[in-house]
Amino acid sequence: MDFFWFILIGLAAGWFAGRITKGGGFGLLGDLVIGLIGALLGGFLFSEMGVGPSGLAGALITATAGAILLLLLLNLIKKTVL
Repeated sequence: MDFFWFILIGLAAGWFAGRITKGGGFGLLGDLVIGLIGALLGGFLFSEMGVGPSGLAGALITATAGAILLLLLLNLIKKTVL
């Protein structure tokens, strides 16, 4: 059941990150995939800082922060390469 919630939170985080970065996203499907990867990244970074999410809202904030960071990094790479 935890895996199911992880998927849902990651998808929601990707959608939120795409809306927050306005125009910096990779389309709906790309943002959703980035949300899943960003959820892992956010969880890793927050745990390294000694901060853990508390509850559903905390998990969503953590995943969204990771997805935004990942989107910004990917956009930076995309602009540098192209």
